[in-house]
Amino acid sequence: MKDIHRYYQDNEIMWDAFAELHFDSPSYRTEDFLKGDSVLNTIELEELSPFVKGKSLLHLQCHFGLDTLSWAREGAIPTGVDISGKAIDFARILAEKTNLPAEFIKSNIYDLPDLLDEQFDIIFTSYGVLCWLKDIERWAEIIHHFLKNGGIFYIVEFHRFMWIFDWDGEKPIVKHSYFHDPNPLSYTTEGSYAESDKSCGEREGHEWAHTMSDVLNALISVGLKIKYIHEFPMSPFKNFSFTTKSDDGYYRYEDSDIELPLVFSIMATKE
Repeated sequence: MKDIHRYYQDNEIMWDAFAELHFDSPSYRTEDFLKGDSVLNTIELEELSPFVKGKSLLHLQCHFGLDTLSWAREGAIPTGVDISGKAIDFARILAEKTNLPAEFIKSNIYDLPDLLDEQFDIIFTSYGVLCWLKDIERWAEIIHHFLKNGGIFYIVEFHRFMWIFDWDGEKPIVKHSYFHDPNPLSYTTEGSYAESDKSCGEREGHEWAHTMSDVLNALISVGLKIKYIHEFPMSPFKNFSFTTKSDDGYYRYEDSDIELPLVFSIMATKE
């Protein structure tokens, strides 16, 4: 088994390549954003936007900053963090082009306390973030460290239940364990989830599973107070071949008589 730092190094190299693919990808709507559109989805807008105006916001695993800068348009004062230096370079380009107030830091989350000496009113993270973290307890400790007293932590994320299935199957057939394994799911890929037809060269990725109880208990164990957990039968992204797009723009399980949990959100506070 590789040293944990080698796993993160592989992921960093992969995400540098993904950033190159994604910046101009229609899936990420960069051109729409530059024209003034928000790329935030109604779930996080309805649940978090009432709290962000004039508040400092730390965005963990921000990729190349579209959501970070969209929060700036909602009135937040954001700082985005990502493991990919290439993604951070693109984020800074977007901030300059839009003249939006945002800072961006290249860092693995676990190294962030050594690089940033500040606390925030809000910490935000979203969609496809937890699987890149081996140590969910340390993740929660870092959130607590950077959150001001009275501050809000908010996550909206793909539901762990869905990732037990064959991602490419035509029907939801169980392929993966639901529970955490300290050994990662390792694979090689030449394309990305957003640009599967374009090659970025063969890259190696490593992911870890975390159950709903893993996430909740990690947050509770550091003293955060859970305000709510919500589960949704839809996703803003087509993660699986067996989901179809609804009139509201969200993807749902193709059998309209059955609802599966595709996304969850948690709001917690530091008191």
